[in-house]
Amino acid sequence: MSEPSLAALAGVAAWATVAGVDLVSVPQGLLSRPLVVGALAGCILGDPGAGLQVGLALELYALDVMPVGAARYPDYGAATAGATVAAAGLDGPWAIGPALALALALAWLGGLSLEYLRQSNARAVHRRAAALATGEPREIRSLQWRGLARDVLRSGALGVAAVAAGVALARLWPMTGWGGAAASTLTIGLVGAALSGAASGAIRNAGRGLRLRWLGLGAALGLLWAVLR
Repeated sequence: MSEPSLAALAGVAAWATVAGVDLVSVPQGLLSRPLVVGALAGCILGDPGAGLQVGLALELYALDVMPVGAARYPDYGAATAGATVAAAGLDGPWAIGPALALALALAWLGGLSLEYLRQSNARAVHRRAAALATGEPREIRSLQWRGLARDVLRSGALGVAAVAAGVALARLWPMTGWGGAAASTLTIGLVGAALSGAASGAIRNAGRGLRLRWLGLGAALGLLWAVLR
């Protein structure tokens, strides 16, 4: 597959921006889920299969994350988009290991950017505390719009950086001399870690009652289907 066009890369960066804003600002419609981000990013790049492979693997990592309150959590939106750029055109699902490694690093950086966004918003509230205490709607709307603008800038910068990193990895990885065996080993390790984390989170959240039994039944049926298909 040839290198994506600038228009396609710009589309992926724009989509990553939307996904980043969706995570904590608006519309919070689950557009930031890795599976959703990867699927659409892959379609934009003309390789939906790569997007689904990357998105599915990263969704396993994201399943154990609860983006609520002041909890610290990675931002997988732009990270998934960048990894999809890196993985587009690769031969087979076992070659996506380097792209997944890139995504995990980008997701961690995205989490740091979320902390900075929170701190910026908190400073803005403190600066305008007196005006907000009056209950003036204009002040409240202004604060909200400025907070949204900060998130758009954060998400846009992260999206552009992720796409650039994906392009760089797609160009440099074949030049490193590491063959398919290294990529496959990395893929198996990262996907295995994702499965372990997702299973651990599911068991922990299920507790010890009926939900745990339903989880076991679902896992058994899924395993049976995988063996018999």
